[in-house]
This record gives sequence, C-alpha cells and structure tokens, in this order.
Amino acid sequence: MLAPKRQSGWVYTAALSWRAVVYRFSYALFLSLSLGLLVFGQAQPVVMQRARVQIIDTMAPVLDVVARPLAMVETVTARLQSYRSLLDENARLRTENAGLVRWQNAALALESENKELRGLLHYKAEPALAFVTARVIADTGGAFVRSLIVTAGRQDGVREGMAAMTGDALVGRVIEVGEWTSRILLITDMNSRLPVVLMGTGDHAILAGHNTGKTHLLYLPQEADVKVGTRVMTSGHGGIFPPNVPVGIVSRFDHGEFEVTPLASIGRINQVRLIDFNLTGGAFNPMAAKMSASFSAP
Repeated sequence: MLAPKRQSGWVYTAALSWRAVVYRFSYALFLSLSLGLLVFGQAQPVVMQRARVQIIDTMAPVLDVVARPLAMVETVTARLQSYRSLLDENARLRTENAGLVRWQNAALALESENKELRGLLHYKAEPALAFVTARVIADTGGAFVRSLIVTAGRQDGVREGMAAMTGDALVGRVIEVGEWTSRILLITDMNSRLPVVLMGTGDHAILAGHNTGKTHLLYLPQEADVKVGTRVMTSGHGGIFPPNVPVGIVSRFDHGEFEVTPLASIGRINQVRLIDFNLTGGAFNPMAAKMSASFSAP
C-alpha cells in the first residue's frame, strides 16, 4: 500500500520541478524561439509566408467573431452619443424658438403701434432712393487730383452731384457725366470741400482733402472740444448731401489741424453706389425719378 503512494508523490514532485523550470526559463525559451523564427524566416521566406498566410486564414473566423461584439458596442455607443447630441440640440432649438416667438410678437406689436402713430401724425413716408451700382475702371489719382472713373453714365440715370458711397461710408460725388461713364471727385482730393458735423459735440466744420489718404477739418469753432476717435458725418448744409451720412473718424491732431481718416478704404475701391438724394444740389432728374418708382414698387 505504501508503494503507490510513494510513486504518486514522486510524480507530483517531478511535475512541480518541471513547472518551476519552465517558469524560470520561459523568457529565455521564448527569446530563443523568436530568434529561431527570425533566422528561419530569413532562410526560408517562402515557407514563412505560407505559414503566416495559413495562420491568418485559420484565425480569421475567430477574429471576426471577436470583432463583431466590439463593432456592435461601438455602433451602439455612437448612436447613444448622437441621440444625446440631438437631445441637446433640440433643447437649444426650443429655447431659440421661444425667443424668436417673443421677438416676433414684439415686432408685430411695434408694427401695429407704428401704423397707429403714423395715422395720428399724418406721416408721409420718404420716397425710395434711386441708386446705381457701378464698377471702377480707372483711378485718375495724381499729384493734383484724386478721382475715379466708373461704368455708369447718363443712360443709367446718373447726374452731377450724386453721392458716391461704398458699403462703409461716403467716398465722393459725381462731377462729370458722360453717356456711359462718370467721374467721381473723392473726398481726399484737394478741391473737395464737404460740410460736416462732429458727433457728440455738434460742432460744424468743412472737411478738406489734400491728395493723400487722409483729410482734415477747416473752420472749426475756437471753443470746439474735438477728441481723437470722434465720428464725422455730413451736416446737410449746401443741399448736396443729406445729414448724418458717415464720412470718417478724427485720427490725430497735428500742426494745428485735426486729421480725419475716411471710413471707406479710398485706395481699394472696386465698386461704388451712386445715390440720388434728389436735393437742391442738382436739377431734378426724370430718369432718377423713374428709377425711384421702380425700386419702390413691390
């Protein structure tokens, strides 16, 4: 009865010893195996390539089975994130929609009130302005003149005295009109004199050019308190331009003069809008009246 027990104990001890040997020398074993595979791969590349392809073909179904749950989890996660984003966007749109509804109600109320007040005051709306958009084809700037040639003339309803503007501010006025072209005298020209008013103080002055990119103020009242950054607008005097058309900003005080930088980029004008304010600065233009009627028509 003792012999079998001793034999089983010896087998168990031997198994433990072999396991300990494997654990102890596993690193060296796998390193030797890797080096052997590298050497064999260099010596027999075709055999290694076939073996690699065979292993990949064998493991492909297993990898596909393992990858499917991962792909499903990724898809579900993406859908949950998309759903959460939709919920957030829906909440934001609801808030914006509520705000727009409030603004719409306020606008409708103001429109109704405006109509009532116009009826009480017998208010007469101003006619629509006639304007022509023209392209600049020549810059005749030089030592003694600063002007532009544009592709709009008498046939387009242009007349002398019309204001030339960009999207930013006033740049000049029409001084010569041909059948298909016109010449614009810029506010920076030394011959340009423009009645202006300073915002904030209400002081009146004359804006004069001196053939550079800047202009300066003339005939300011002695008690005028002008500061850098003051906005300069047309005053409406002279009957050529209406009041409160943007012109420039006071940029600095130099040699007893206030320098004004035009709001429009005078040196980079490609398109201008010629506006007929139909003031006393020029004769009434029937073509402009016809254009005004067409623009005011629905």
